[in-house]
Amino acid sequence: MIGEYRIEGRRAAEIAASVERAVGSGELELGQLLPPMRELAAELEVNPNTVASAYRILRERGVIETAGRRGSRVRSKPATTGREYARMDVPEGARDVVSGNPDPALLPSLARAFAAAAEQADRSPVLYGDALVEPELARLARADLDADGVPDGPLAVASGSLDAIERVLAAHLKPGDTVAVEDPGWGSLLDLVPALGLRTAPVGVDDEGPRPGEVRRALAASARALIVTDRAQNPTGAAVTPTRARALRAALGDHPDTLLIEDDHGHGIVDLPLHPLAGVTRHWAFVRSVAKAYGPDLRLAVLTGDQVTVDRVSGRHRLGPGWVSRITQRAVVRLWSDGAHDPRAVAEAYRERRDLLIGALADRGIEAHGRSGMNVWIPVPDETAAVSRLLHAGWAVSPGARFRMAAPPGIRVTISTLTPDETATLADAIAKALGPASARTYA
Repeated sequence: MIGEYRIEGRRAAEIAASVERAVGSGELELGQLLPPMRELAAELEVNPNTVASAYRILRERGVIETAGRRGSRVRSKPATTGREYARMDVPEGARDVVSGNPDPALLPSLARAFAAAAEQADRSPVLYGDALVEPELARLARADLDADGVPDGPLAVASGSLDAIERVLAAHLKPGDTVAVEDPGWGSLLDLVPALGLRTAPVGVDDEGPRPGEVRRALAASARALIVTDRAQNPTGAAVTPTRARALRAALGDHPDTLLIEDDHGHGIVDLPLHPLAGVTRHWAFVRSVAKAYGPDLRLAVLTGDQVTVDRVSGRHRLGPGWVSRITQRAVVRLWSDGAHDPRAVAEAYRERRDLLIGALADRGIEAHGRSGMNVWIPVPDETAAVSRLLHAGWAVSPGARFRMAAPPGIRVTISTLTPDETATLADAIAKALGPASARTYA
């Protein structure tokens, strides 16, 4: 049928599953052209409408894409293969600067917060039909959002940033719609969008955030949504500046029907002010996670937005998990209130570690980027060679392929646990791995 592989099935779900299995196993290659629907229908002795339904299922799952008369083909990066395959496993003995995790030493203790939340739950249990959002959490979150200039709107709570973003996209978009995303950008998000059956439109990023010209082109080409990381952008460390915010708001103002999603996962670990974009478009969402500042396992993010967006997200949430544990919400309230976490001290620690590495690389003639957050992005001529040489030298770094679509190659270094004594050694290893060809830019 296609090379050595034969698509099978009598029903649409069976045909779709046959193709998806083959993509996952590698029997159907990325970019492989699939048979025309009528041809496959004749081969399988089924109605062409059955094959059309199977292809629609595969498009909605992000496995294939259709380009009119040019036919349907396996997506170059389908959801079934994902960017997890580009993840670097850290071998024994190698120094891990790949994981993207916060420094455990900078996370607050959870024991007292959860003990207090559990005691409160014993006194006042949360039952079916109770409020989805802990009132004190809503009050504290809203006060912080007001202080940062985020427009007023109802609040919801989700199980982390990615959960919130997925729910917002699902609330407004349908399979086949296009989402403008940062490139380089968050690998998990770049996997999520096609998994929802949506198309990605890459938008280039520099140190100040998404480039306005590329945002305008994406929106003019009918992208229905734009996702922006306000600070601590992963992997480049970009942070939206006042000038860039004005330019992006102007671009969005020309396309007021765009769904705007802002991710501020860096709240609590950055020392750069927020410059939000919300308030220009009819539908918007602003997401703020506690993962980086208080611990990834808390699985909690606060979401605000326009009334329609938050109502849709909350309504759908009720039909699934119902709510994010109020015990967890109450524990987060304690963490926010007890003063054990000092955002300024944490931000300063990460800034010092970033600046040390970026400065050491600059001394060796190597360009690197990282205005905020826990990562440094280093343009390289050859990712595979750079990662391999660094691993041989005892350093496990992340290949840029996990974060890129059309952007030039690079590697990501997580500096969260990097010590001053290690910085010069790592910079030397990077310089040796890259050689004189390292004077490049991801711009």
